[in-house]
Amino acid sequence: MEHDFLDRYSRLRSPVHRVPAAAKLATALAIVVFLTWVPRGEWVWLQGAAVVLLAITGLAGLPWGFVIRRLLFAELFVVGVAVMSLFQPDGLRIFLFLVAKSTLCLLAMVLLANTTPFAELLRALKAARVPALLVTTLSLMYRYMFVLLDEGQRMRRARLSRTFTGRRARSWR
Repeated sequence: MEHDFLDRYSRLRSPVHRVPAAAKLATALAIVVFLTWVPRGEWVWLQGAAVVLLAITGLAGLPWGFVIRRLLFAELFVVGVAVMSLFQPDGLRIFLFLVAKSTLCLLAMVLLANTTPFAELLRALKAARVPALLVTTLSLMYRYMFVLLDEGQRMRRARLSRTFTGRRARSWR
């Protein structure tokens, strides 16, 4: 297995990486709860949270391009859900506010996931008395995601070795 797209930056040596996993988990959850309680139209609170999260990103030493790509990938789902607010009166402002709140929540989770190894997150969840069934399910999901990726790569390599043309119609006939 050579997949490191999840834990690529979780073992760097920065002040953020040295914080215990339980503290990072509690902080990330506190930020998400805080952001969900921010009343509509209170942009000052979102700006403050954005400054804090961007400072933490810089302090963690995560590459900005990597963080932005992760956010853009998840942002498709955020926009898909928030688009329903466009049909309300004053919908554009509500839409922009929802997207901003959701983006900041996503940034908090991206920071948590990329500054903490997954095994440490699982230990912190177990110590926080999260139901054992959920922790076990998460650990199995993490493990078998890599097994499925390896099998997909193996099957792709096998197909490529049996087909000699690049055109799909000819190669599958």
